[in-house]
Amino acid sequence: MKVFFSEYTFDYSWEEVSTANWRKYCPWNDKSTHVISVDTLSREVDPTTGILRTERLITCHQSAPVWVVSLLGGSNTSHVYETSYVSPIEKRVTMCSTNLTWANILRVRETVTYQPDLTASSPGHERTRFTQDAKITALCGGWQKIKTKIEEASIERFSENARRGREGFEAVLETSRRVFGEEREREQAGMH
Repeated sequence: MKVFFSEYTFDYSWEEVSTANWRKYCPWNDKSTHVISVDTLSREVDPTTGILRTERLITCHQSAPVWVVSLLGGSNTSHVYETSYVSPIEKRVTMCSTNLTWANILRVRETVTYQPDLTASSPGHERTRFTQDAKITALCGGWQKIKTKIEEASIERFSENARRGREGFEAVLETSRRVFGEEREREQAGMH
């Protein structure tokens, strides 16, 4: 098993980040062109806790290394199952995802959280802490060399995708702030 861990602080409030999270794979994000579709399977709010629970199926065009495809077969379309929990009381978004494609050969379990970064925030300048961890395990029998090679290639690809994902989400956050700011200004101008 290989483990990936990343932390980052977004220069946006938790409210902005948790709202923009639903636009992460929209046209504003030029780094997520590999995402073909995002289908919401279910969405419900727990009446006791107020936590929004959402299940989604994310379909991607993901080019695996040629040697992996030649060894294991398959296509360049992959599916990821994601469950997210948004707690407005705790101000926490938690997203857990797992691969469905090649799940009998490679298991990828990812957890992402967004929470206010109280150590880096000040009044009028709120920031949000992002953490991401993934556990990648090759499940191909007793071939330790092949398992290690698959895990190493997967963790390297995961790391590259994580960096691009952060960059793309920054663009979504920036565009969201600008667009919704302009909309607020128009609404305020129309009220006078």
